[in-house]
Amino acid sequence: MNAPQPAANASAAPQKRGIPVGLIAGVIALVVVLLLPLPDSLPPAGQRMLAILAFAVVVWLTEAVSYEASAIIITSLMAFLVGTAPTIENPAVDYGTNKAISMALAGFSNSALALVAGALFISAAMTVTGLDRRIALVTLSLIGTTTRRILIGAVAVTVVLSLVVPSATARSACVVPIMVGVISAFGVDKRSNIAAGIMIVVAQATSIWNVGIQTAAAQNLLTVGFMDKMLGARVTWLDWLIAGAPWAIVMSAALLFIVLKMLPPEADAIAGGKEAVEASLRELGPMTGPQKRLLGVSIGLLLFWATEGKLHPFDTTSVTYVGLVLLLLPRFGVMDWKTVQSRIPWGTVIVFGVGISLGTALLTTKAGQWLGDLVAHHTGLDTATPFMAFAILSAFLILIHLGFASATALTSAMLPILVSVLQSMQGDFNRLGLTMLLGYVVSFGFILPINAPQNMVCLATETFTAKQFARVGIVLTAVGYVLLLLFAATWWRWLGWI
Repeated sequence: MNAPQPAANASAAPQKRGIPVGLIAGVIALVVVLLLPLPDSLPPAGQRMLAILAFAVVVWLTEAVSYEASAIIITSLMAFLVGTAPTIENPAVDYGTNKAISMALAGFSNSALALVAGALFISAAMTVTGLDRRIALVTLSLIGTTTRRILIGAVAVTVVLSLVVPSATARSACVVPIMVGVISAFGVDKRSNIAAGIMIVVAQATSIWNVGIQTAAAQNLLTVGFMDKMLGARVTWLDWLIAGAPWAIVMSAALLFIVLKMLPPEADAIAGGKEAVEASLRELGPMTGPQKRLLGVSIGLLLFWATEGKLHPFDTTSVTYVGLVLLLLPRFGVMDWKTVQSRIPWGTVIVFGVGISLGTALLTTKAGQWLGDLVAHHTGLDTATPFMAFAILSAFLILIHLGFASATALTSAMLPILVSVLQSMQGDFNRLGLTMLLGYVVSFGFILPINAPQNMVCLATETFTAKQFARVGIVLTAVGYVLLLLFAATWWRWLGWI
């Protein structure tokens, strides 16, 4: 019998890890806010919600725990801290943990959450059937194979997929392998400017078109959810497109120009790309039945989304669920429930629901209004023009996004406060429109690879460095901010959104 190996056993044993510093910092922030003197205008429940918000922001900024774990922690904190606080209506009576936990879970009954779940289903269906890959390859085959055309093709693929694949991460995960194949067919070094330019364009164009299309990103749907809760109205899919797509088109052109100038391709025309795309298409063979049915349902959804309030009264979420019913029907559907549940990131749904609950609870306990009044009064925003307020708040969102790895988390933490600031401002202006425009700015994850999942997917190809990405991203962010102000002064003002 062999003697036991202590060293091996020790290395195989799970290593003990200390409590993350970010989690400790979050708890300290929570306690500090709880111990601050209570202002007369802020209810105790509101102060406790601000403490929970401080905890959430620190934990999300530091990524001390996973977003799913943070969502569960936030739910528990709301249950006990708000549950033991006196109600606003009758300070002699506490909320109670039952009412507080209902408040913490209220986001799960929001239609925006249902739309996110439906969007994730459609993304899974695209992956299962391979329709997303086919759309990308067909688009590339139509564009051409010079280096400039390949870059244009990368943007075109992103635009087309943004219409039918409501997940930025899923879109990039589909496009990246195809573009890696094209780079390989070119026979160029993967650290070349050509390879770097292609992948940076894929990542940045994905963020740009998150702005242009309402269903392209989860943070947009979260913005819509806050519109419903805080303003009692929302922006239709078509209105969002009409306002955002022109900005995204101009930004796409700016992206191509910036990449070509800062990462000039080593050659203008390289043989092999067209053949690689055509070979990949041949490998796919003709369209399958499930792909045809999914394409038909997707086109139908686009038509109904675009004509909401114009040709019919059905909202985006309800229409989407009709599409899901068709895709799950026996014989007609494209996948069964067992396949669905294994491919949908349910953690995203949990984080989304708790994010809506957090924003709603900030309002219910008057914390959001109090903080919004405080910010507006001390910054002078309460007397600022809508344009100036948009300029200042947009710059704030762009800067603070540098610390966030999730646009959804950023939206959950900041948008309810910014909407409260808008509500505290004087004058008669379109608060719904300004909320939508601030929702656009949340997608500004252009500078650091960590600022968006699609950036990390592209960075994993090792075709560019974080420094290259940041150099392009800083210029793109500056151009994007200037375009925000230009559109706010012209196109969005003409449309009546500002």
